[in-house]
Parts: sequence; C-alpha cells; structure tokens
Amino acid sequence: MLTLETWELLSYVVTVIGLPLAIAVFIFEQRKERDNEDEEVYQLLSDNYQEFLKIALANPDLRLFATEETPELSAEQHERMFIIFSMLISLFERAYLLLYEEGMREKQLRRWRSWEDYMGEWCDRADFRDALPTLLRGEDPAFASYIQQLASHHS
Repeated sequence: MLTLETWELLSYVVTVIGLPLAIAVFIFEQRKERDNEDEEVYQLLSDNYQEFLKIALANPDLRLFATEETPELSAEQHERMFIIFSMLISLFERAYLLLYEEGMREKQLRRWRSWEDYMGEWCDRADFRDALPTLLRGEDPAFASYIQQLASHHS
C-alpha cells in the first residue's frame, strides 16, 4: 500500500520529469508536422515547375532553354514568350511567398536554394531580364526586389 509520502514523491517525479518531457515531445511533434507540411508545399511547387517545363518544351521555336536571347521573333512568338515568362514569374512568386523567410533552418534553406537556382538560370537570359520590369508589375514587392537583385547578379 502506498503512503502519502510515496504519492507526493510520485507527483513530484511526474511534475519534474513528466511535464518537461511532455512539452519536449509536443514541440518535437509540432516541428515534425511543420517539416512534413513544408515538404508537401515544396513537392507541389516542384510538380508545378515540371508542368511549366513541359510548356516550355512544347514551344521549341522560342528557344527558351538557350542562355542567349532568341533573335528575330515574330509578334506571335513574342506574345507566347511573354505569356510563358508570366507563368514562370507567377510560379517563382508563389515559391517565394511559400518557401522564403528570414532565418531559415538548414532543411528550409536547401529547399529554397533549389528555387533560387531555377530563378538564377532564367535570369541568365537577357530577354527574361529585360521583361522583368513589365512582368513584375503588381507582384509582391519583396519578391520583385528579390528577383531584380538576383537578375542584377546574372547580367
């Protein structure tokens, strides 16, 4: 039979060990859930980028994968290129808004750097950089500033 002193000792043990342990487990589970959500967002964005690449491949006359500006485009080709660039900017902005934040943890930073690489590759194209002022009208100001700064390093 347990005495009053034993019950008090057990309650102290639960308070001193159990409560901090429960808090630690809760924080760990919250972080794990956040990582899973971040991974899901990253995967959805990556899937969207893959769909975008299919659209770019379906327009070989625009030479979108060349680093140099595509010369002598017709008005219709210019319009298609601008629409494709608009789709790309929209996707980049979505990635920026969902993935970028100050003081990212290592895993978040790795995910973001892959998007930064995609943006940098497109900013290597002179015609993409030249279209940025028009493409960025009405876009998130922080994103616009970020990609313009990135483009200035790629010019």
